[in-house]
Amino acid sequence: MIPLRDDNPKLGPALATILIIGVNVAVWIFVQGLGTDPRLVESVCTLGAIPGELLGHVRAGTAVLLSPGHACVTEAKPNWFTPLTSMFLHGSWFHIIGNMWFLWVFGDNVEDAMGPLRFIVFYVLCGLAAVTAQVLITPTSAVPMVGASGAIGGVMGAYALLYPRVPVHLLVFLGFYVDRIAVPAFLMLGYWFVLQLLGGIPSLGGGGGGVAFFAHVGGFLTGIALVPLFRQRDRVAAHRAMLMRQAERTY
Repeated sequence: MIPLRDDNPKLGPALATILIIGVNVAVWIFVQGLGTDPRLVESVCTLGAIPGELLGHVRAGTAVLLSPGHACVTEAKPNWFTPLTSMFLHGSWFHIIGNMWFLWVFGDNVEDAMGPLRFIVFYVLCGLAAVTAQVLITPTSAVPMVGASGAIGGVMGAYALLYPRVPVHLLVFLGFYVDRIAVPAFLMLGYWFVLQLLGGIPSLGGGGGGVAFFAHVGGFLTGIALVPLFRQRDRVAAHRAMLMRQAERTY
């Protein structure tokens, strides 16, 4: 299930969303070397967030093999900046393209409701909350966490609360059958959230590794919780007026 677009007009250019995408792409190019080794592994090891290292639950010198011939070694003192830097790193081309596409589809309208500066602060807070959630769920994991998914989960949670009935057009894969459908945002985003919960159940009480599902869950719930603090009433009212005019033209 891939979101293609939404039927949601914009108040203006999504400057903050474009900036955040630009930062992620710049990091992928100049820090991670477009996903080539050894720069990819080095960036993940030094700038990724390692739960067990942050909480002091793994011994210094613990090695985790990320790819053949490349391993991360935990340090004696945690790098406290990694929860921030980790949200601008990615592990593969598929990872960054998927994340940036979801941010492009849902970020602009959430930015509409907040304004660019508030949206940037909101995005970073959701990302930090996402890392915190995953760290608390997998406190002994020595595997580095990277990706913007948690912060984007916060954007999706905010979207679900702000625009629950806006149609989202999806590309759906059912075996060899592919179709395009449109569903209300709350259905698509609610389904995504349930998938994250189900995906994260096996990691409960474990050491972690693989997809950080509870980072997605934590980000999504944080996004919902922070919307009342970050939305601006005048911008929300202006956006709803645009939606009503669009609906009148449609019908």
